[in-house]
Amino acid sequence: QALQTHTRFTQAPMPPNSGAGGAASDLQVFPSADQLPEGYVAIDGEVYDLKGFDHPGGESILLFGGNDVSVQYRMIHPFHAGKGSVNKMKKVGRLAKSRLDYTFGSEFERDLVAAVQKVVKPSQRFATRGFWFRCIFYISLYAVLTYFYVSRGSSIALCIAIGMSQASIGLNVQHDANHGAVSPSPFWNDLLGFGADMIGGCKYLWLQQHWTHHAFTNDITRDPDASSTDPFFLFHDYGKNGAVRKAVHVFQHFYMIPVLAMYWASSIFNTNVVTLQHTGAADAGMKFGNSYREAHRPISILLRSLYLALYCASPFYHHHWATALLHVWTMAVSESLTLAIPFALSHNFLESERHPVANGQVCWYKSQVETSSTYGGYVAGWLTGGLNFQIEHHLFPRMSSAWYPYIQPAVREVCKKHGVNYVYYPNIFSNLVSTFTYIAQVGRGAYEGKVKAN
Repeated sequence: QALQTHTRFTQAPMPPNSGAGGAASDLQVFPSADQLPEGYVAIDGEVYDLKGFDHPGGESILLFGGNDVSVQYRMIHPFHAGKGSVNKMKKVGRLAKSRLDYTFGSEFERDLVAAVQKVVKPSQRFATRGFWFRCIFYISLYAVLTYFYVSRGSSIALCIAIGMSQASIGLNVQHDANHGAVSPSPFWNDLLGFGADMIGGCKYLWLQQHWTHHAFTNDITRDPDASSTDPFFLFHDYGKNGAVRKAVHVFQHFYMIPVLAMYWASSIFNTNVVTLQHTGAADAGMKFGNSYREAHRPISILLRSLYLALYCASPFYHHHWATALLHVWTMAVSESLTLAIPFALSHNFLESERHPVANGQVCWYKSQVETSSTYGGYVAGWLTGGLNFQIEHHLFPRMSSAWYPYIQPAVREVCKKHGVNYVYYPNIFSNLVSTFTYIAQVGRGAYEGKVKAN
């Protein structure tokens, strides 16, 4: 393999005091995060009990019980990580050994957070009136198209429209909601987060996969997205002699679009919705075998059954089976490409940092900038739910996407000051050209990107 990740571990000293957990001598020492019970989480080497903790962001935090969530915690709390929820939880122990690939508290991070706070106050970072207008528009369109699809019968044009409508729910509604970015109230985030289930996905699988992706972007050992299409199609740069590479990958830029067109099918025919354990996140070292997951399996299965009845079974009521199959597949391809193409562009392009921790520890904020790209402006933001501002989104995932065009100038200015590579494309087409070029080079083992010094 071309990639040799230099994993850093630290031996945690005994804390001088216990905070909320009693005397230091009462704290339990856990060999590693793998030994954490389901109700415990580790943050910066300290272990906390989630039981009885009234989390302001809602109970979805329980899904991550049993894991080291140091990166995820700081990712979601950029403005108050040092004085936030961690000080309100009961400390019960420490890790004897914890993994430290990313660092926090750099001058770049401090300047970045300070610059963004001048544009958007932390208390105002949630949905704007513009976001709610966009949200209501896409939900209404989805509902109207679904009514005609189910009650009147499908057509090729309607299938294309409803596929794009479902993708718009994924990009513009559920994405913000499942990042906790719609409202400080968990109710709205939880409710709109089920939009993932109404487009053929699953809210709880999305949380497992997507939050892991955000924490460890482009790290092939920990980002489930980086290897999501292996071995048929390679997003990751394994190098010319990488064991994963095959002769067929030389042609992979020719079949990239057909691969992306299978996105819907890969979700619908995935048994993870039954177990409610995302295999990619599990392979990355995250474990979700807890009671919170088990309690939400029935609702996930019920919503998947409802989706299959509405969008896969109803065409067979109105049409001949061959026509029905064609219509379902047309809808599937339409949704797949509308969703998958914007996501494929985000981290796979020329100049993308493919080995963020290969040289050891790296500032997490610097890594997020250099593994992502931004393209276009306001119009693209309305169509993609602000995900064209992928750099801004990865830096501040719990900020409503409506704010990203406003903070972009400040982010670029701070990146320029600190020599951090900010990749911007004027439109989606130039980003797409860069992505195709990158995919072709990866397929030949000829990607010219270099492992950057951290």
